[in-house]
Amino acid sequence: MAVETDRQFAGSIPALYDRFMGPMLFQPYAEDLAARATALSPHRVLEVAAGTGIVTRALAAALPGAAITATDLNQAMLDYAATVLNAPHVTFRQADGQKLPFEAGSFDLVACQFGIMFFPDRVAGFREARRVLAPGGRYLFSVWADLGANDFVEVITEELEARFPEDPPRFMMRTPHGHHNIAHLSRDLATAGFGDVKVESLDKVSRSPSARDVAIGYCQGTPLSAEIAARGDLAAVTEALAEVLAERFGRGPVEGRIRAHVFSAGA
Repeated sequence: MAVETDRQFAGSIPALYDRFMGPMLFQPYAEDLAARATALSPHRVLEVAAGTGIVTRALAAALPGAAITATDLNQAMLDYAATVLNAPHVTFRQADGQKLPFEAGSFDLVACQFGIMFFPDRVAGFREARRVLAPGGRYLFSVWADLGANDFVEVITEELEARFPEDPPRFMMRTPHGHHNIAHLSRDLATAGFGDVKVESLDKVSRSPSARDVAIGYCQGTPLSAEIAARGDLAAVTEALAEVLAERFGRGPVEGRIRAHVFSAGA
């Protein structure tokens, strides 16, 4: 079950998220999503759960002739995104993915990278994406695969389970990596009115300059920080996890497996 802090990306989180998590996890898949979007030649693009604009920047570069509207529930994330990207064909707007403030049929493409896991009602989010798509439009979104296919987060989750056995922080297991069932997602898409669903499980390599950067990214650049801080000293836990990661992956630049499921569905 999701908790209130799962959707809170504020304070220092946006900058840390973009600096540490962006290159390590999100940029490889952002480039892939932008390439898929380019192949569809859309003129009107909506990005849902844009965060700090990692995908937005990739879409802006790949689709210079398209009008791109990037939305997120968290205004702090969009504020940060706007400081990094200033492009005339990109508009940032605060919006809830389950209640989009746009007319039906307004977009040729709706894109959402690693965002649908944060919807309290996933089908409602899918229905909204379907509603704002024009006939023949496509919905592109990605979700993380299970923890076992993602090295860094698996080690972090296991260590937090051992460190706080009575009440472990489970944000990563519960939310980012808690929505990986392809059959369930395909069923929800059909319920929301989508057809022609295509899925690809995509393996990539996660790279970071150091194990400490990995620990900072996960522990302080995501809502996991609130769960850790509620149980112990955030800085001390971050350093302890950095040491565990260094022992596992090395004391120089580190690499780990990552896997995501990429969906494409037709309106």
